[in-house]
Amino acid sequence: MRKFPFSAQILLGLVLGVALGFLAREGDLSWLAGTLDTVGGLFVQLLKLAVPPLVFTAIVVSVVSLRGVANAARLALKTLLWFGVTALIAVSLGLGIGLLTDPGRGVSLDVGGATAPKTTGSWTDFLTGIVPTNPVGAFVEGNVLQIVFLALVVGAAALLVGAAAEPFVEVNRAVLAIVQKALWWVIRLAPIGTLGLIGHAVASYGWDLLAPLAKFTTAVYVGCAVVLFVVYPLLLVTAGRLNPLRFFAGAWPAIELAFVSRSSVGTMPVTQRSVERLGVPREYASFAVPFGATTKMDGCAAIFVAQVFGVDLGVGDYLLIAFVSVVGSAATAGLTGAIVMLTLTLSTLGLPLAGAGLLLAIDPILDMIRTATNVAGQAVVPTIVAAREGILDRDAYANAGRRDLTDADETTDRPARTDDLTPAPA
Repeated sequence: MRKFPFSAQILLGLVLGVALGFLAREGDLSWLAGTLDTVGGLFVQLLKLAVPPLVFTAIVVSVVSLRGVANAARLALKTLLWFGVTALIAVSLGLGIGLLTDPGRGVSLDVGGATAPKTTGSWTDFLTGIVPTNPVGAFVEGNVLQIVFLALVVGAAALLVGAAAEPFVEVNRAVLAIVQKALWWVIRLAPIGTLGLIGHAVASYGWDLLAPLAKFTTAVYVGCAVVLFVVYPLLLVTAGRLNPLRFFAGAWPAIELAFVSRSSVGTMPVTQRSVERLGVPREYASFAVPFGATTKMDGCAAIFVAQVFGVDLGVGDYLLIAFVSVVGSAATAGLTGAIVMLTLTLSTLGLPLAGAGLLLAIDPILDMIRTATNVAGQAVVPTIVAAREGILDRDAYANAGRRDLTDADETTDRPARTDDLTPAPA
């Protein structure tokens, strides 16, 4: 199997998963559907298990290795700015497609039976979504944004302390090396995990469930596809002077895994490895990838709910949707699921929260393309920033698709280099 490209292995797992899922659904084989669910769920669990120690130790080591907090702050600021730009573009597209398609017009749904989700978003989660009340809780819950915050603070403190903190930094380096080695054992199981994840999705959701919401589902997929295959390539060409085909060749394994796993957090180790393979220095990629802002189509979803409930939206409402969708990504960073973000948008607009309940049934199907688009954005932004700062290895970028993601090479085991993050002269 080592001679069989990793991306091809995932594709094979996807095809077999679709076949087994279809067999389980048509043959009413509950045991097969349950087995697929267990296999896929266990794989995502194993990935998520490694994420907290990986993110924390990688960022601490990276910040210390920068030997200059000012440069790290500059890169972080530009990264957040670009994530904000891509999020705003995505939200604007969602609004535009929603206005063009009118996804809620003519939809026959029993809104009387709709109930609000148990978990909802609120603006009070904004600060608590970034600053943890309990450091241990951030790791237990797998709250990536809070872990990033803690790691940046600890890394900066260790940098200022200097030699006295070196034993602590060495422990982090050792833990990072161990976690990376164990993690790649798990990632080699991705084809099997893909089989279980996509198989369970096919066994659980069919056209009979999607038919009433076909227009809305199509609008979401079209919108995400435009972001993924039009917006991102244009940004790579215009802002980074990079070949989009080479980007997709390097990042495709992460995008594939994101689509079937529906977990940006679970896919993050593969995303980070893909970004490094594209020529982004590890010291930058290790804190840029976790910063990934959520790319959503909440504008389209909010329009759908408003139309189903017969509520007319004005220009001010659309501007408010855009603001909530971009800024609210941080407000709900510690919460799980796109439905939570949608409830924040609906409550801010004064729309019935029960409208989110109408989409619960098909949210997993929508979440597949949303997560794939989000993960692609997590790879695009660091690549563009690295290219503009002059720290991108363009030779590695040009050859990204010619090396298998799981090959052991200098990208995996090379020592940290502070000169990789020295910006090119202006």
